[in-house]
Amino acid sequence: MEETISLKEIFEVIKKRIVLIVAIVCAAAVIAAVVSYFVLTPVYAGSTKFIVNQGKQDETANYSVNDVRYNVELINTYNDIIKSTAISQEVVETLNLDVQADKLADRIEVSSGNDSQVVTVRVEDESPVTAANIANTTVEIFQERLPDIMNVDNVTILTAAELGENPTPVKPNKKLNIAIAVVLGGMVGVGIAFMLEYLDNTIRTEEDIDRHLQLPVLGTISTIEPGDVRGQQFAQRQVQGERGGIYGTQK
Repeated sequence: MEETISLKEIFEVIKKRIVLIVAIVCAAAVIAAVVSYFVLTPVYAGSTKFIVNQGKQDETANYSVNDVRYNVELINTYNDIIKSTAISQEVVETLNLDVQADKLADRIEVSSGNDSQVVTVRVEDESPVTAANIANTTVEIFQERLPDIMNVDNVTILTAAELGENPTPVKPNKKLNIAIAVVLGGMVGVGIAFMLEYLDNTIRTEEDIDRHLQLPVLGTISTIEPGDVRGQQFAQRQVQGERGGIYGTQK
């Protein structure tokens, strides 16, 4: 026979174990905050933008849509060139970085919008100065080497990576980490609450007897408080005193 659980029983279990659930949620939030603020190393990002256009063309010629589409198609090729070890190796040598060229290439992100000639080169590093220098140097070296690699000169730098007065790290996202920890803590807390309720085979009510033992209930014993016992004893003594007075009068 399959057991079913109602929505009311679910709320009763949560209410019964609410202290445990709240404790787990608070513990998860505290752990996430400590790890995010004091354990994880902040990571900064530097980004440079360049545009792919017709660097050299006849001033009297019309700039057609086909030219724009051709430049957009070139962006995919440029992305592969920027992330190649040929460019990253020269960046490592120029900046005297203590990192391998292939590892640096993996840290470089190149993106562009749909049908857009603007390309963004983004680099993350534990130092905001190093992140900005890598992004700027990568684009500069790519611009210098492009005519030799593809025999074209159609790249113009739009904006260089700049270092602000108070750089803000992009990682870790402290608020997001704490929010995720709270959600996961709530899920774990509720799961533990239902697991404890499932493992608890203590019989407390008449419904438990009927559900688990399938036996009829013949009677119940009410809970007696200490105050009730003292009150009964006082009433019994008073009755006995009255009876003693009656017997004394009859004599």
